[in-house]
Amino acid sequence: MSFPFYKQLNAMDCGPTCLRMVAKHYGRHYNADTIRQKAGFSKQGVSLLGISETAEKIGFRTRGVQISHNKLLTIAHPSILHWNQNHFVVLVSINKRKAQIADPARGIINYSNKEFLTYWLSNKKNGEEEAGTVLLLEPSTAFYEEEGEKENKLNWSIITRYLRSSRWPITQVFISLLIGSLLQLILPFLTQSMVDTGINTRNMQYITIVLIAQLTLTFSSNVIEFIRSRLQLRISNTVNISILSDFWIKLTRLPLAYFDAHHTGDTIQRIGDNKQIQSFLTGQALSTIFSVFNFFLYAIILITYSVPLFLIFSLGSTLYFLWIRLFMKIRRKINYESFHISAKENNATLQLVQGMQEIRLNNAEHLKRWEWENIQAKVFKLTFKSLNYGQWQSAGALFITQGKDIIISFTVAQLVVQGQLTFGAMIAIQYIIGQLSGPVQQFIGLSQSIQDAKISMERLNEVHNMEDEEPVTKSFIAELPEKHAIKINHLSFTYPAAGNDPVLEDLTLTIPDGRVTAIVGASGSGKTTLIKLLLKVYEQYEGEIKVGENNFKYISPSFWRRQCGAVLQDGYIFNDTIARNIAVSDEYVDHDRLIRSCKIANILPFIETLPNGFNTLLGAEGAGVSQGQRQRLLIARAIYKNPQYLFFDEATNALDANNEKAIVENLERFFHGRTVVVVAHRLSTVKNAHKIIVLHNGKIVEEGTHASLTESKGMYYELVKNQLELGM
Repeated sequence: MSFPFYKQLNAMDCGPTCLRMVAKHYGRHYNADTIRQKAGFSKQGVSLLGISETAEKIGFRTRGVQISHNKLLTIAHPSILHWNQNHFVVLVSINKRKAQIADPARGIINYSNKEFLTYWLSNKKNGEEEAGTVLLLEPSTAFYEEEGEKENKLNWSIITRYLRSSRWPITQVFISLLIGSLLQLILPFLTQSMVDTGINTRNMQYITIVLIAQLTLTFSSNVIEFIRSRLQLRISNTVNISILSDFWIKLTRLPLAYFDAHHTGDTIQRIGDNKQIQSFLTGQALSTIFSVFNFFLYAIILITYSVPLFLIFSLGSTLYFLWIRLFMKIRRKINYESFHISAKENNATLQLVQGMQEIRLNNAEHLKRWEWENIQAKVFKLTFKSLNYGQWQSAGALFITQGKDIIISFTVAQLVVQGQLTFGAMIAIQYIIGQLSGPVQQFIGLSQSIQDAKISMERLNEVHNMEDEEPVTKSFIAELPEKHAIKINHLSFTYPAAGNDPVLEDLTLTIPDGRVTAIVGASGSGKTTLIKLLLKVYEQYEGEIKVGENNFKYISPSFWRRQCGAVLQDGYIFNDTIARNIAVSDEYVDHDRLIRSCKIANILPFIETLPNGFNTLLGAEGAGVSQGQRQRLLIARAIYKNPQYLFFDEATNALDANNEKAIVENLERFFHGRTVVVVAHRLSTVKNAHKIIVLHNGKIVEEGTHASLTESKGMYYELVKNQLELGM
């Protein structure tokens, strides 16, 4: 029985994919997203410990060991190997000569013993022979008690529905193709007639009429082709916009945690997948339908001339197709490798562009450039590999095609010599053979396009099959209770990855309604994580959060965020005007609210000094403004929303003392009647808060006002004792 194989759909998805393959080998299917969630998938992938814990959750007995090659030969497989120090693969089988590996990035590959050891061995164990890391898996009875999940088949209906909205233009394209085919069909008979009747009888008038008819048909075909191309362009544009628009809509409906777990390069590659699908649907798929029609039409005509010729053509075309088919699996592997390398290339390029300032400041130019060049070397290697296989494919295809054409030409010439065909019929047959060869080429091109489209569909289906943040099958609360206080009971949260310690542990606190609550603590104490939980970035927490009497999990995320203004440490500045950066959610900017928010954020004087004022265009990610100005823009953005809840995470840490003092005083007036949570290190920002909560290692260690906490001389006192306001 062949080993079940899955391709990894993301750049760092090898670990969960390996576990899926092993589970499928033992008869249980699990979807990729299920395994990822259980394993704690992130942008860094998962650890061997994460794979082990996930395997045990679905019923495997596991053991991670470092062993020698000789011991590996004696162990039952499949097992999961740590490969080349940065990857996971499945060891399907192994003996003293070779090993079969299921590599989720490349496919099922056979390695010689020497190649295998090069990739697998990692260190020496206790001074003995070299060893490698392996995760041993054995299904327990609990594994077979689980039913697994229903396998998601490729869902083409997601894509083909876009063609339904263009039914009439597509019908027009079909009509134009049909008329064009019929016009082309007349040409071989006109050619035969001209040769057999016109030339043989030396009737120039007849020859002239036939040539005029041919010219008219050619002109008509070109006009029809001109119209059809315009129609196809219109259909292509409509479908392209619809597909990409719906993809963006789907992305905006996914949980925010999705973007923490997936590389930007993976998402950009999926945009390319959307374009691949659009090209397939509106290009080859449409034209190939009529190529089928042309093929059968010309095949019938060729049969009426000579059955042996048709059989020779069919045999040659079948050999041609089978030869191309041999390279399909290779093309599929190369396509997947290309996807992952392209994703890495996108990430590396974005990192070079966006992080150039930090790279230069830290003298990392050579290292980062070398990393990029290493990726380019892999791209070149893969391109050369693709070219190599392409050349072999083309050479074999050319040999088969030329051989077929020579045999047909010889047979036709023999039939003419024997008097079974006229000279005009020979010319007509050559034309018909040419018209039949076109559809055969298109069939092969279509089969390759279907393969590429199928690969793209697998990656797109993964996104489209993910559950929305607000599924339509669930009902959410979309109104605020009378009391706006936030109550947190026994809250614990751990970032998804095996072996991680809890970031927040057994938190119980109340954030009072209409008051300012400050959260302080050393770096890494869980302050930002708590803010993100309260903004519904993460949903997988233990314990309970309530807003008034409403369970926080049942409140609509989109409704909740409309009630919240937030300034986070990594707030984004768009490549747009200052006005549009502040009023990001409004189609039409409310100028009075804009002025008010800028006054409170103390950035209006700066904006008024600019030649274009609020219409000044900012560069991507805030290029052209200082870090302090950037923070004030983000504060103005939060205030412009006029929210009921405000969450500030180190919102003034980049401001000078004068600006901070002015903004803090302005914010105190704006905070009146609103529920505010402020995370800060600076005493000036938190000392006037109604309530101060001190976090340490994810736990609350102190709670009170500035005066009471200072008097108690606990951890809060230690955090701020060196700041100027205490006069120490």
